[in-house]
Amino acid sequence: MSFIVNLVNGISLGSVYAIIALGYTMVYGIAKMLNFAHGDVIMIGGYITFVFMTDMGISPILATFLAAICCTVIGVLVENIAYRPLRGANSLSVLITAIGVSYFLQNIALLIFGPNTKSFRSVVPFSAVKFFDGKLIVSGESIVTIVVCIIIMILLTLFINKTKLGVAMLAVSEDRGASILMGINVNKTIALTFAIGSFLAGIAGVLLCSAYPTLTPTTGAMPGIKAFVAAVIGGIGSISGAFFGGILLGVLEILSRAYISSQLSDAIVFSLLIIMLSVKPQGLLGKMNIEKV
Repeated sequence: MSFIVNLVNGISLGSVYAIIALGYTMVYGIAKMLNFAHGDVIMIGGYITFVFMTDMGISPILATFLAAICCTVIGVLVENIAYRPLRGANSLSVLITAIGVSYFLQNIALLIFGPNTKSFRSVVPFSAVKFFDGKLIVSGESIVTIVVCIIIMILLTLFINKTKLGVAMLAVSEDRGASILMGINVNKTIALTFAIGSFLAGIAGVLLCSAYPTLTPTTGAMPGIKAFVAAVIGGIGSISGAFFGGILLGVLEILSRAYISSQLSDAIVFSLLIIMLSVKPQGLLGKMNIEKV
């Protein structure tokens, strides 16, 4: 049963990575930019939820929703102020800007909340569920995280494929110039992409802090990097790729901790990225882009 518990925990952690990876893959797929400050939005969502629940006494569900809304506003502001002027710029400029935004958000959190670790109270109302007459015990956080991830994937897929805004996103992703000629507002479409990604990052931050109940200004840094790895492994630009890449990475990390070495688990995770880039650089479900000269 210990293997099944570890497997479920891996799927749960992978679900968090998948939700975060959606932000990376949508922004890259549509704006052709990598928002490396995305992980810090996770941290902001955790702190906002912490303040709403601890200091204001707001219910966990409402606190989570309000935190996600706040993260949405932050995401739109970051896109408007930092990334919009860089469209068409070289990758190095975008990378330097993203690192700058990341450090800015971390230092803002440091100034407001201080360097001390906060103890985060789980938003999940039940502690665990027992299966097989108590032989298998799964934490409430794991169950809720997996269910929320599946719901998000279904809703986001329907939104992209069945709504006018979603179709506009697909059009901008395929050909920005043609989209402008068709009357699509590219600026609003890209801002919406950042908004959706940041909203999901806020939810992911709450789920992550509920499962691993500590909160610091650097809480989102490593999960953000691993989610980016998940997006690349799954095929950056692919929503389903972000899901499968996140699950694969989470399971690999937890099983590596349990059966190989907790110290080597991160190395094993990043080794998978190296192998994937060597064997199939477009990712599991990504498309190979062939440039004609």
